[in-house]
Amino acid sequence: MANGHNGTAGGATVKEMAAGQAQESALFPTYARYPLSLVKGEGSWLWDDQGKRYLDFMCGLAVTNLGHAPKAVAERLKQQIDTLWHVSNLFHIPGQEQAAQLLTANSCADAVFFCNSGAEANEAAIKLARRYHQKVKQDGRYEVITFTQSFHGRTLATLTATGQDKVKEGFLPLPAGFKSVPLHDKAALKAAVSDVTAAIMLEMVQAEGGVYPVEADFVDYIVELCREHGLLLIIDEIQTGMGRTGKLFAHEHYGIEPDIFTIAKGVGSGFSVGAMLGKGYLREAFTAGSHGSTFGGTPLAMAAVNATVEVIVGENLAARAAEMGEYFMERLNSRFANMPFVKEVRGKGLLIGVECAEPVGELVLAGQEKGLLFVTAGPNVIRFLPNLYVTKEEIDMAVGIVAEVIEAHTAAEK
Repeated sequence: MANGHNGTAGGATVKEMAAGQAQESALFPTYARYPLSLVKGEGSWLWDDQGKRYLDFMCGLAVTNLGHAPKAVAERLKQQIDTLWHVSNLFHIPGQEQAAQLLTANSCADAVFFCNSGAEANEAAIKLARRYHQKVKQDGRYEVITFTQSFHGRTLATLTATGQDKVKEGFLPLPAGFKSVPLHDKAALKAAVSDVTAAIMLEMVQAEGGVYPVEADFVDYIVELCREHGLLLIIDEIQTGMGRTGKLFAHEHYGIEPDIFTIAKGVGSGFSVGAMLGKGYLREAFTAGSHGSTFGGTPLAMAAVNATVEVIVGENLAARAAEMGEYFMERLNSRFANMPFVKEVRGKGLLIGVECAEPVGELVLAGQEKGLLFVTAGPNVIRFLPNLYVTKEEIDMAVGIVAEVIEAHTAAEK
């Protein structure tokens, strides 16, 4: 009971609290929410509380890679929810071992740590890199180099790693041990490496930063720099993993094997789960008691992961994403070829950005009015994240709606 007043905060009655909530939300206003309440989803479609249907090209920000409410995942969750929800990582959880075997069998990793989110996965990666250098190599290194316009999470460490100042405002002092350099600037990267550098952390596509795929020769340079200086290479696959870019993991496009990589979002089909994956020699750094998570890898989460990964791998949905992504890019380039408002279409697989000449926030709202959901990636970039089952007909519909809202916007400005 709060403050000893009938179980209500500050002595307010339930009736008084309800009246107050009608005027002001009980939630912290940390989100600038769109004026929609979405209540049902199936496949590529969402419905709001007024019954209006929307074609979803956001996927909860690259989360629902199998579409909304995929049956294979739903059935596995229903089975698990009648069996066991939570125990503790002090005991063996068979679903964890099964999921880890699935992930390592289909990647270059040898070991997995399960957590609850992308930020936690990146925290684990940072901790593992530091601990490997300090406990195993005993060289005292701790610093992680990241890149301008990157995004790695909202915890204090991961927002410090993020190469965008806007997420850092009001959170000083920030933790020490991070440097950000411009993407594709080899000289700046080389100059940033010092005797305390432990790792370089990279997104293969800077999704939040504007949908910028990393150039292959720069990736090769990073790999060589890591080899030369004994640094760990960490790849943040939170948004790019699980088939979205046309490979199961985006780093596969570049023919490299990171020491550590992280996933979340699409690995659980909407169930909150993340994972940090690494090479076998790193096990020596993450020994018993060195890291943990109360809710990491619960039986429920593992049911979602196992079903999701089985479908993505079993149906080779990464290859489908590559095919549909190529079709999508062709349709966008064709439709916008003579439209000066559109400066560039770029991306990999079904992570696509359309850079425009002006801010696109109004276009997002106009798209919602016409029944299409998409999101931004910085002020001037439209970002598309359809599910991996998206059809050509749905792509054509989305391209048509986006073209309509852009044409209406440019006509209004004349």
